[in-house]
Amino acid sequence: MIRITELRLPLEAPADALPVAVAERLSITLANLLSFTVFKRGYDARKRDAIVLVYTIDATLSDESAILAKFADDPHVKIAPDTTYRFVTQVHEVPDIRPVVVGFGPCGLMAGLVLAQMGLRPIILERGKKVRERTKDTWALWRKNQLNPESNVQFGEGGAGTFSDGKLYSQIKDPKHYGRKVLTEFVKAGAPEEILYVSKPHIGTFRLVKMVENMRAQIEALGGEIRFQQQVTDILIEAGQVRCLTLASGEQLRADQVIMALGHSARDTFAMLHERGVFMEQKPFSLGFRIEHPQTLIDQARFGKYAGNELLGAADYKLVHHAKNGRSVYSFCMCPGGQVVAATSEVGRVVTNGMSQYSRAERNANAGIVVGITPSDYPGNPLAGMEFQRQWESRAYELGGGDYSAPGQLVGDFLKGRASTQLGSVEPSYQPGVHLTDLATSLPGYAIEAIREALPAFERQIKGFSMYDAVLTGVETRTSSPLRMTRGEDLQSLNVKGLFPAGEGAGYAGGILSAGVDGIRVAEALATQMLEAHHDRNHSHHLAQR
Repeated sequence: MIRITELRLPLEAPADALPVAVAERLSITLANLLSFTVFKRGYDARKRDAIVLVYTIDATLSDESAILAKFADDPHVKIAPDTTYRFVTQVHEVPDIRPVVVGFGPCGLMAGLVLAQMGLRPIILERGKKVRERTKDTWALWRKNQLNPESNVQFGEGGAGTFSDGKLYSQIKDPKHYGRKVLTEFVKAGAPEEILYVSKPHIGTFRLVKMVENMRAQIEALGGEIRFQQQVTDILIEAGQVRCLTLASGEQLRADQVIMALGHSARDTFAMLHERGVFMEQKPFSLGFRIEHPQTLIDQARFGKYAGNELLGAADYKLVHHAKNGRSVYSFCMCPGGQVVAATSEVGRVVTNGMSQYSRAERNANAGIVVGITPSDYPGNPLAGMEFQRQWESRAYELGGGDYSAPGQLVGDFLKGRASTQLGSVEPSYQPGVHLTDLATSLPGYAIEAIREALPAFERQIKGFSMYDAVLTGVETRTSSPLRMTRGEDLQSLNVKGLFPAGEGAGYAGGILSAGVDGIRVAEALATQMLEAHHDRNHSHHLAQR
């Protein structure tokens, strides 16, 4: 099979134009094109009046060797890579001590699934509830201002990614095509098949719920065990090896191999692991606001006359500005046709995030406008970044009126440095509500300064971006984990054998897809370590019998 990349067609091209374009690109007749599949489809909208679709095609031809020879110097015509996933092992005898996965977000979900598919029957511990129960608790915050600290946007089956746009793309290097494994499993569980080939796939919250339930059922059918509302409160480490986990119920769970897929908001668990001596260090993250515009404004700015085209869908954007004070300001987790959501997991704090459904049909576009910060901004021990986040989340709660409403301000007033008192044309989507105020004291001064400089700069890229009555909502603090549970080349903790830090919380992922990929990697590393340990025990046993 041959892969053709960067095959371009006008947006208006008819559906039957693609095979003709493939044949023309390879200088062959249609008869020699035996079959083809679309591996990837994106678009190039840099010229709004001439948007083109950009394809990656896998084609089966009648004489592939001749074509490869003819295009030997063409980087866009090559043998299609083998993206088939192959397990590192297949176990037929379940080990005495089963592997444990802590956390059932995208990372823990994929780690647990792959371990189950290898025959290792993992035990998965999730501090939150099943996804449908957790959805009810989340709506209680959004609709009734009632927070359940153990069941919310951050904690529960599916992780924080369940209440998001369900974006399934990443810029990570993926030489083993683990991302394809993630997407394939999602499709098996009910995700739309298009996520396998569109360039910026997404699922949306409602579809994620059913998909997560189906994946849970598959793990259980393979002998895995998922325990909900089972928070890990302590860990026993003996001679540098993890031996046991203590649960909030008081249960002691023997565990020699543990994947810690905590997510970036398990602050109490981070503190416990730090107290027990697990090596961790500070890492950079970002904080800022959510900004909302009419989605039609973004569509028009990005797509011009093609706004509303079914293949293009709702327009997104990606912006960055390097401010004079040395800070980088950039758009984060842009959610077309979505809403801003209450994402706190702690009492007396306000956190915002963005979410979309699959249709992306809501009236507003929203994105984080965040500023990069480094450990020099929050000196101290590895938990200092976490406390820095809490400081600004508590301030947002105060500015919002103390009832989980979020503090908000019109962009025009923010740029002029005065409090907002009345909304304009943009109705903020955050629930339980937005309290208009002055956001100047809601973030560090350097962040406010950088964002005030960046918004007019973004206007030069997207006309209308700094419109007066666009709405800023504070604060976005949980862009990524503020610490890294550093691991070695074997993916185990630097100082605790058998402990595999993984995913966003450990500082090794950023988003659903990269977290899922990391879950596969650590599952493979754990399985390899288990096999080596089993081999060593058997070898020692044979030697003792001689």
